[in-house]
Formats: sequence, structure tokens, C-alpha cells
Amino acid sequence: MNRARTAMTWKRVTAAAAAVVVGASVLAGCGSSQPASTPEGNTNASGGTFPTKVEHFFGTTEIKEAPKRVVSLGYTDEQTMLALGTVPVGMVDQYPNPEGTSPDINTQWPWVKDKWGSTKPEVVMKNGDTEPNYEKIAQLRPDLIVAVYSEADQAWYDKLTKIAPVVARPKGEKEAFSGKWQDTTLQIAKALGKQAEGEKIIKSIDDKMAEIKKANPDWANQTAVVTSWYKDAVAPFATTDVRSQLVTGIGFKGNTKVDEIAGGKFYTTLSPERIDVMNVDRIFVIADKADADKLKAFELFANLPAVKNGKVSWLLDSEGPAIGAAVSQATLASLPYAIDEIAKAAK
Repeated sequence: MNRARTAMTWKRVTAAAAAVVVGASVLAGCGSSQPASTPEGNTNASGGTFPTKVEHFFGTTEIKEAPKRVVSLGYTDEQTMLALGTVPVGMVDQYPNPEGTSPDINTQWPWVKDKWGSTKPEVVMKNGDTEPNYEKIAQLRPDLIVAVYSEADQAWYDKLTKIAPVVARPKGEKEAFSGKWQDTTLQIAKALGKQAEGEKIIKSIDDKMAEIKKANPDWANQTAVVTSWYKDAVAPFATTDVRSQLVTGIGFKGNTKVDEIAGGKFYTTLSPERIDVMNVDRIFVIADKADADKLKAFELFANLPAVKNGKVSWLLDSEGPAIGAAVSQATLASLPYAIDEIAKAAK
């Protein structure tokens, strides 16, 4: 991936597990006045069933009434919210803009641009930060914080609950970012009181993938891997990662050899002697041009049978049609686009 964006998608690799202790002055921000630029937020006009209780990794959270000011603290949680009719007032800056440019690229993806309307969400955490900006979150006066597709730990949770009710990743998801996109989606839908609506959209996306799978039965006999280029190494994603889940969802077999090396992480980097892990039938590469060029020039990769046989699909990440970003985000908003594009690339 583009070297200027290394800290972005790979934030999940380097983030420290524990947050720095926040002083009393930050938590006191819960009662501070709202900045003039604070977004108005969505009134949840599309409804929702309340009160509702949501079980998650850190316990159970009760949401008594429809939230009007929601902060998204997951890397892609805001997209699922948007697809369900809720516009958050704060979000994580997953794909940082070049310095001094606007509007925020995270609000400009083709699959979310129209859903934001006139709202310009506050950035409460940047990709590369080791913890969220608690003071800024408090100033937004949220009535709900959603941190599902997030590396939130107990320290984060304890501080955030002093600001507003918090819903974290599903209860059984021990490793952050290892849950299925369906489970992540449903967790957010529950928090918004829209479980039934979430289930309906999930089914429509599952049905879409099933149709593609049925139309391409030969893919069932092909092992595929999704990879990128990171720190001058081939960096494949585990089968538990959303990128791989999408590829297996349309019919390919996952490459469990990556899981063995990754040891529970969502990706791994391969040393030259382990390039054998990439000896599969199909390879999908998510990388912007600069990193794609480096990967193409890497001799061990270029000599793989799949590469020589033209069985590699090159998916630009944030550049051009941004298919890689749509696949990586794997949300209710991005998946319909991502599925169509990755299916075309696999032909």
C-alpha cells in the first residue's frame, strides 16, 4: 500500500493495547460547552426499537431511547450507521487526507458520500493514534458511543463509559477485528435499535454473494489469498479478516496457511523463505499504485505460479475506483459495490 498511508489501514497492527491515563480535566469535558462547529447529528428519524440491551465484550449496555448524537469509534462503524439511517457526529479518520486538503476522504467514498448530507463529522481519533481523544468526544455530548470494529480495550471502555453508554465488539470476539462482517453489522444494528433492519440487509448481501458463488462453481476448487505489501514484505490477510471473508463468500477456498503464521492476528508479513504460503490458485492484491509496483518488482512474488498464469487481481486501495477500500471496509454501505467489483476482477 502507498507508503504515505502506511499508518492508516495498518493502524490495527501497531496500536498499543493500553491507553494513557486521562486526567480529570478531560473527563470533566462531559459537562463542557459544545463547540460552535459541532455537527448537529441525526435524529434517528428512521426509527428503532427502544429500550434495548446489547451484550458485548465488556458487558451489557442498555440504551433507553433512540440516540440522537452518536460517536463512531470503530474504523468503519460509521458506514453501517449511515446505511441504517443514522449520521454520527464523530468518527475515526481511517484514511487520512493529504495535509491541508478537504473534504475528508472518509466521507467521499462513492458508497457513503450521499448519505452524509451536509454533516461534517468531528474526527475523534486518527489512524496511528494509540487511543481516542476523550476530551473531544466529551465535547460532542454523545448519547451513544459505538466502538465495534475497534481495538477498544478495558481501559478505553472504562473511560468512555464516563462520557456516554458504549457498545463494543460482540461478546465472543476475543481478538479485535476477527469477527465476521455479519456479526459486526448486527452488533451496530442492535445498538441503534434496528436489529430487524440490519438482519434484512445482511441477508440481501449474503444472497448476492450466494448467487455469484452459484454462478461460478469452479471457484470452489481454487484456493485464494488476499494480500498487500507492507514494510517491504508480502502481507497476506488471515481467513478471519473481512477481506478474505469476502473472497470465500463468493466461492473461493481460504488459505489457512496464513492463519497458522498469523497466530490470531488479522494479517502477517512473510519472510522470503515462507513465500510458499502464496502458492495458491488465485491472488487478490489490495494496494495503491506505488506499493503495487513494488510488489510486482519483488522477484519471489513474480515467480509464483498464480502470477505467471495471470491469476492475480490488482485492486487499487484508495486510488481510482477504490475497490480495495470497499473490500477492506466490508460494511453495509460498501459491500454491494465491493462484491460486484471483486467478482468482475476474479473473471
